[in-house]
Amino acid sequence: MTDETLLKTPLYDMHVAAGGKMVPFAGYAMPVQYPLGIMKEHEFCRAKAGLFDVSHMGQCYIHSKDGSDPAAAIEKIMPGALQVLKPGKMRYTLLLNDEGGIEDDLMVTRTHEPEGTLYVVVNAACKDKDYDILEEKLGDLITVEPLEDRALIALQGPKAEEVLAALAPEAAELGFMEATAITLEGVVCWVSRSGYTGEDGYEISVPESEAEALCKRLLASDDVEWIGLGARDSLRLEVGLCLSGHDFDASVTPVAANVTFAIGKKRREAGDFVGADRILKELADGASSSRVGILPAGRAPAREGTIIADMDGNEIGKITSGGFGPTFGGPVAMGYVPKAYTEVGTDVQLLIRGKAHPAKVASTPFVEQRYKRKQVS
Repeated sequence: MTDETLLKTPLYDMHVAAGGKMVPFAGYAMPVQYPLGIMKEHEFCRAKAGLFDVSHMGQCYIHSKDGSDPAAAIEKIMPGALQVLKPGKMRYTLLLNDEGGIEDDLMVTRTHEPEGTLYVVVNAACKDKDYDILEEKLGDLITVEPLEDRALIALQGPKAEEVLAALAPEAAELGFMEATAITLEGVVCWVSRSGYTGEDGYEISVPESEAEALCKRLLASDDVEWIGLGARDSLRLEVGLCLSGHDFDASVTPVAANVTFAIGKKRREAGDFVGADRILKELADGASSSRVGILPAGRAPAREGTIIADMDGNEIGKITSGGFGPTFGGPVAMGYVPKAYTEVGTDVQLLIRGKAHPAKVASTPFVEQRYKRKQVS
């Protein structure tokens, strides 16, 4: 794909003006970093508040064709407990194929209005495929309405609440995985307390014509800086979050990907979703291989595709995500190893540039997740 054919988000001109280094990503020209640099961007987000353009991701509404709850329909191909979602509540879930493999991970929110509507965010590289799957599998039950005229930004970090509450005090009232309509700078936005950095923060869906003005207002704070794809990747890796198409693909089940938290308890009991036979068997017996954290012993980062070997040098798996963790202070990685090697502390080797480097299987997250959950009284 040439530069001329790459899509641009509504904030493209802002990125260029800010000195963003634009690279192809999921068919879009996206900023991988700004003059601050990936390391400092990462550290800034952990200390203050980073602003991310995630407008390349897919936003859509899902409606029922007969007035029933659309969550009942999509639960056929997603294992999360979605029908129980109350208005303003959201859930991380998985789009499954008939074999129980993960086509994509996504966020589903029940909106306040119109009643019964679901707001869904899917990954950029998968959005057309995801919409096609929903239409193919559930087209007689639901309507998918892509929201092509909206930008999506994320404000992430310990200062995010203070910054956004200065524009709309009600933003501070949202708890983790809650969403509502909030007026920001005179524009009604859909705001969720969520994100993919491990930090407290928000994702804001805003009409594309108003996105630049809102971003300028947020960036007027000394506590906010643009953050590019490079730091976005190291931030999510440090807190052990999967990257769709890398840390899992359509051949990998939720059990193997170690994301079983996304399978509702009652959904397990009912087994009423595609691929349930395979997934329930793996829940009972374990997957033949699964995703684990990997801590290299030295300073050399293990990148995606690095071979994981046992102590005799036999290949047992591969790294799916890896790099330097600025907050952690060293290299971190994730990858797949057979069941016999999944115990935390197991010694393995990483074959980096033809040389074996010692490493250990580790638990994730590598850095504490700092979501702001509501206290239950």
